[in-house]
Amino acid sequence: METIQKKKRVLAIDFARGSSVILMMMVHTMLIYGTIATQTNTVLGEIILWLGRGTTMFLVSMGISFVLSRRQSFLAVCKRALYILAIGYGMNILKFLVPEFIFGGLPKAFISAYGLQSGTLQTGIFFLLLGDILQLAGITLFIMGLINHFSKSKYVPLIVALLIISVSKELSGFRVGITGLDYICDLFFSNQFNVYFPVFPWSAFILIGMFMGRWYKELNENQELFFKRMLFVGLGFIAVGGILNFSNPEYHFGDYYHLGPGGSILLLGTNLVLYWFVNIIVHLFKENNSVFNLLTFCSKHVTSLYVIQWVLINWGMYVFGFWQHDQWVVLGLFPVVIATSLSIQIAYNEIKIFLGSGSTSIRPNRFLKPVRSVLNNKN
Repeated sequence: METIQKKKRVLAIDFARGSSVILMMMVHTMLIYGTIATQTNTVLGEIILWLGRGTTMFLVSMGISFVLSRRQSFLAVCKRALYILAIGYGMNILKFLVPEFIFGGLPKAFISAYGLQSGTLQTGIFFLLLGDILQLAGITLFIMGLINHFSKSKYVPLIVALLIISVSKELSGFRVGITGLDYICDLFFSNQFNVYFPVFPWSAFILIGMFMGRWYKELNENQELFFKRMLFVGLGFIAVGGILNFSNPEYHFGDYYHLGPGGSILLLGTNLVLYWFVNIIVHLFKENNSVFNLLTFCSKHVTSLYVIQWVLINWGMYVFGFWQHDQWVVLGLFPVVIATSLSIQIAYNEIKIFLGSGSTSIRPNRFLKPVRSVLNNKN
């Protein structure tokens, strides 16, 4: 997810993926700390809700980055997939089980929101196996590895993505009725909130990114032409998705986490158009500034920052509570969560370097130096 050959870095990808990291911190802060009324009946809640739709650029970025990655062998991809899955379940342990052990249980309001009881084995297993983006990413990496192994055509991931989108709603909730296998089914087809991002349909976003990445290489990495093509594909998706959503909005976009075909296509198209827009933005400003460097830093560390911010936010429930604050408190918590998450990432990088296991290429000085320069000039 993170490794792209330096000569092939595309600024718009880094900018979009880095922005999605910051946005997801804000979205998750709102989801955990804001009251239901704050989330649904305030200006800030509405803004964050719609900004959250843009974080799916992270999934498209993953597909593009996969094509540009050095690790293209089937074995390397499978190892990476297992690694991501391990991180996903490790994050669940850090988010839910460790604080339950340390603090004597998860907050009652949080447990009640899932319809569970505190301190039971069922509750522990539920949160250990909770499906999120990292489970989706790991499974989809296996799929991409298979596609990459058997075909180099850019149309194969596109066709697979469209097939997944077309059948997702009909397969939603499918189970075989066998304990253990039902959990595997949920990872692919869940219509409940034990899995937030089931493979059907969300892997389609990553596979569309894989299609776009192969197209980019086919265009000899002509970025101007590539983003124009992305714009046209995005507009086409928006047109088709818009018509489908208009015909039956509840079926196609009634549940954001378990979308129908129209919702998936519309959201994909919107994100592709946003990529085109982001590419325009990055060319309007100089690359070497604090904002770009910060977002590039976030892009390079997207996986670890995802884990850090979720663990931080979940542990923060013991301080700030769950679903307890109005929009002004939540607004004030945004910079706290973002700054703390970045600080932990920076400290982690420094420790890795100190222990001799890290690379100096990821040191945070690249984006901190311009910030220090600005502060010094003010002083």
